[in-house]
Amino acid sequence: MLLEGSCHCAAVRFSVESHTPYPFMRCYCSICRKTAGGGGYAVNIMGEASTLKVRGRKHVAIYRARLDGGAKRRTRSPAQRHFCVKCASALWVFDPRWPQWVYPFASAIDTPLPKPPEEVELMLDFAAPWADIPSGPAHTHFGEYPEESIADWHRKRGLAV
Repeated sequence: MLLEGSCHCAAVRFSVESHTPYPFMRCYCSICRKTAGGGGYAVNIMGEASTLKVRGRKHVAIYRARLDGGAKRRTRSPAQRHFCVKCASALWVFDPRWPQWVYPFASAIDTPLPKPPEEVELMLDFAAPWADIPSGPAHTHFGEYPEESIADWHRKRGLAV
């Protein structure tokens, strides 16, 4: 499925092919919450990095989050969070540990996305106390990352396109 996205001011537009377009995974970590999550979380989907096309790349900057390594030791995350320098819209994440993938923020996608039949709430150990975390049979909760990948979740439910 071809996904097309943009920033709020339209200085950056991008497209990427995705076999996993269901926005089912809500991340409540402090990095996602502070860089992209007005509701206390951010939603990433997954696309094939080799298909990413960007117009307005000169308006894209990268943020690499500081990670708390404990005992006064802070390191930078290898994940590269791409955003528009003109309007600050979060666009996508690229992580060199998984170079075949790119993770667009669902909030930046303009293509209508399919509604997921269930949702995963993850990184709840780091959720803001004010965040409203849905519960019930259609919501699975994880303190950190689940073992099931985005691709596995789609395959298991017959939703890969």
